[in-house]
Amino acid sequence: MQNDNVEKVGVIGLGIIGSRVAGLLRESGRQVYVWNRTPKPEPNFLSSPDEMAKLADCIQIFVANGEALVEVVTAMKDSLSKRHTLINNCTADPESVVAAYQIAKETGATFLDAPFTGSKQAAAKGALVYYVGGDPAAVDSARPILETSSKEILYVGRVGEATVLKLATNMISAATVEVLSEAFGLVSSAGIDPSRLVEAIDHNACGSPLTGMKLPTMIEGDYETHFSLKHMFKDAQYALSLGKRLGIEMPALSTTASVMFKTMQKGHGEKDFSVLAEKYHPKKEKA
Repeated sequence: MQNDNVEKVGVIGLGIIGSRVAGLLRESGRQVYVWNRTPKPEPNFLSSPDEMAKLADCIQIFVANGEALVEVVTAMKDSLSKRHTLINNCTADPESVVAAYQIAKETGATFLDAPFTGSKQAAAKGALVYYVGGDPAAVDSARPILETSSKEILYVGRVGEATVLKLATNMISAATVEVLSEAFGLVSSAGIDPSRLVEAIDHNACGSPLTGMKLPTMIEGDYETHFSLKHMFKDAQYALSLGKRLGIEMPALSTTASVMFKTMQKGHGEKDFSVLAEKYHPKKEKA
């Protein structure tokens, strides 16, 4: 039986992060509705984004790309009103984010641009970091929802600006993992135990939480998905497109994107983007 006094929230997109955010929202005592393009055995799984808009007041959106973002907001349009707050949590192209914002604005609904950083472990622990763009008052209103799955909420400006900043950070992560893969290949080919590279980086200014997290699993050949290669490639394409429009040369990202594409062609798109190191592992003998 529904309790009308319980806050009603929704999550669209039940991938690695969205499913965990939905779980945290349930644990917080809220009434949580969910929808995913592919049906999943989740409580309160709805038939469509439109049904979601009819039932939930605040909706977090964790879809795969900008096209999907515009699709789901368009699908909700007829049922949106001033009572709604839509929170875009996917990393999309800035044009799609602004287009989704305009669709929501026409209905009177509030729209926030709030991509995140953090792995599936961070999502499970409620330790994501959201970069949020939009009306400051709307951000304050949505803060309790975002705090359920985050350790920090960074207000960064207008709708679309948070997305640009997230693309910029993903550029750095992608290029870092590619050069880390090359360093692993160099050390291994020179006959040096790669664990020595871990040691060296730990005492070097080039070390970072990302290198500390990725290099050990790269050495082990463990590419369990925390952030998939296909999604990192998608974000690189968005950044390159934006750079071209702004007249910015991006040779490092362009090279990394090319390597990602070739790695995806080998069937590794669903694996973690650290799978870029796979080609530097000794070839396994076929049985």
